Amino acid sequence: MTTAVVAGVEVDTRHWIGGERVASADTFPDVSPLDGSVIAEVSRGGAAEVDAAVAAASAAFPTWAAMPVAERSAILLRVAEGVESRLEDLAQVETRDNGSLLRSHRRGVMPRVAMNIRFFAEYALTLSHPDFDTRGHRNHVSWDPAGVTAIVTPWNAPLMLATWRIGPALAAGNTVVAKPPEWAPLTASLFADIAHEAGLPPGVFNVVQGLGTEAGAPLVAHPDVRRVCFTGSVPTSIRIGEAAARNVTPVSFELGGKSPLLVFDDADLDLAVDIAVEQFDNSGQVCLAAVRMLVQDGIYDEFRARFLERARAIKQGDSRDESVDIGPLIGRTHLERVDGFVQRAIADGAEVVLGGEPNHELNAETGGFYYRPTLFEGVGPSWEITCQEVFGPVLTLQRFGADDEGVAMANDTEFGLAATIVTGSRERAEHVSSSLRAGTVWINCFFVRDLSAPFGGSGRSGIGREGGLWSFDFYCDVKNSVFAPKGWI
Repeated sequence: MTTAVVAGVEVDTRHWIGGERVASADTFPDVSPLDGSVIAEVSRGGAAEVDAAVAAASAAFPTWAAMPVAERSAILLRVAEGVESRLEDLAQVETRDNGSLLRSHRRGVMPRVAMNIRFFAEYALTLSHPDFDTRGHRNHVSWDPAGVTAIVTPWNAPLMLATWRIGPALAAGNTVVAKPPEWAPLTASLFADIAHEAGLPPGVFNVVQGLGTEAGAPLVAHPDVRRVCFTGSVPTSIRIGEAAARNVTPVSFELGGKSPLLVFDDADLDLAVDIAVEQFDNSGQVCLAAVRMLVQDGIYDEFRARFLERARAIKQGDSRDESVDIGPLIGRTHLERVDGFVQRAIADGAEVVLGGEPNHELNAETGGFYYRPTLFEGVGPSWEITCQEVFGPVLTLQRFGADDEGVAMANDTEFGLAATIVTGSRERAEHVSSSLRAGTVWINCFFVRDLSAPFGGSGRSGIGREGGLWSFDFYCDVKNSVFAPKGWI
């Protein structure tokens, strides 16, 4: 079978290489976390398919790179329109594929896919730097397309996170080979159809499906790849970095997080609890989630009581149900990983205040991979549960006294992707924000993202910044041409 019908939508399960569908001899099963059923058998690519895709992207690069920016932008704007015309199909398929809430896909995630493409298509039209003088010589800065870009994306928001990189890479004039996650590959295939129908030339965008070790590894190590983008875990990024370094290929990594939520004693408690409960979104499978809740002594007990009341009312179930708040984890392997963290924390002496186990009843009823929202108290600063990324619906709650103690606790991590502050004092917010080690700090809000802003992590949370001009600085070879004041023929 070369196609699968998923949520009533026909999806081609072959690769997309050089403007054509290409099958592999082998396939791998794509399992829905909603009920554990196999929803598709997907072509299982390897080094041969990677070589073909990189060759197609390399062949398409000169023409795409030389195309006037306005023409490239017009094609990409049609891609964004195509995404918008198929929002419901994309939402339905990805919900079935990765288990995230259908209402979130409809209202936020898939509209953001179109926004990613549209924003960078339009931004490319404005890309410029004023010429400047050096002793009568004119300096002119330009952004030259770099070449073939490899994009390896995760399963928690596969299409949205892919287009966050695909958008600027294509707008810059690069060509792309994408390796979607094997646990949720299907919307990448639909996106290839949409891009083709919008007039994207053959070879400019390619999709190779497969396992990380078989398809991802040869892609990021390929000598003809000029940029490597990866979102995922630190251990995988180390292997990718080593492979890319052999070819001196620049990398952009968005990695794990262990972000703090700092709630001060002058905070709006209703707001603080709203933000705290939001950290269970997508069953905690969000790299930016503020999973370490740090609450000042004066309001700790009241915050704790209000949070537990709200958290106990969370409805877990089938993500296609509009009344459900959180769905399943991505699969059995990940559920066992999350439960391993929880059980080790219990063995270390952490107090389970909420949850602490899989949702056995729901899993038995559905065949899915649901884990109960979980909260720990009584954890130590160096424990695994407070130091390592769980990537599940597991939060810790700790108290602090003076402001500086809270800041020190927030910074006591190898990660530095994000941080959230809730306070009624502008002066305190500015002081604390400037003291935190994080790529993004939210004050009295959460998950507000502007595509023109720099985004990335500090420490083990990543390498580089993307967004707006920062994206084009990465996807391009930035050039400065210096013109002499005289000597022209």
